[in-house]
Amino acid sequence: MSLDPAALPPLREVIARHGIAAKRSLGQNFILDLNLTRRIARAAGPLEAGSVIEVGPGPGGLTRALLEEGAAHVVAIERDRRCLAALGELAAAYPGRLELVEGDALKLDPAALTPEPRRIVANLPYNIATALLLRWLDRIGEYQSLTLMFQREVAERLVATARSPAYGRLSVIVQWLTLPKILFDLPPRAFVPSPKVTSSVVSLKPRAMPLARTEKAALERITAAAFGQRRKMLRSSLRTLGVPVEPLLATTGIAPTARAEELSVADFCALARALQAAV
Repeated sequence: MSLDPAALPPLREVIARHGIAAKRSLGQNFILDLNLTRRIARAAGPLEAGSVIEVGPGPGGLTRALLEEGAAHVVAIERDRRCLAALGELAAAYPGRLELVEGDALKLDPAALTPEPRRIVANLPYNIATALLLRWLDRIGEYQSLTLMFQREVAERLVATARSPAYGRLSVIVQWLTLPKILFDLPPRAFVPSPKVTSSVVSLKPRAMPLARTEKAALERITAAAFGQRRKMLRSSLRTLGVPVEPLLATTGIAPTARAEELSVADFCALARALQAAV
């Protein structure tokens, strides 16, 4: 039996009726203002074609917004069984448009759940947001875009450029594969319960090709060594790689006295290629 979407109850009522109090252990912070969730849904671009994958829908605030904004097919991945009945009511209100997947997003491959074109739109649990993003980057070319919520501090790291305080390993890996952009912020009061930090909605669009040629494993090794001791000169910090450092730097033309925060993404890719050749 289908339900009338216009008759869906307010989210606060849904949470109370199904006993879905946010759990800190699951990193849950719910957005109850449907104007805000619709803004996030619209930020993801036209939703009529392909599928939208949502991770951690909770009581379904963003899910409802995605459907209201025209998403033809939403796949919602939720590990909290308390939320499944509430999401089932949404599925009944939008027949054939909402598919529920019970499971841990850290153990699932979203790209295997639906054919292309696909995109991910999610208010990610803060405690696993970075881990999820790094997993998805391995197959980033299989998504049209990622529109994700992060703590503002993490969002700033995603878009940081060389010589800025937030620039680091995450900046390099993300910018090598995508074009990240902070779209807008949400204050703590937008969530229930209110976190202690500001949140940011970030758009990540895959590059047609990686910014420079290299292998991800080598790039991760280089950035881990360089930023692991970011205040040291590269001739010192890169010694943890276990290969002669001077030839790596000579090959790339990077000064041994440079520090990690001074190098561009392309510079790190050049070092990664040199490392690949050396091992």
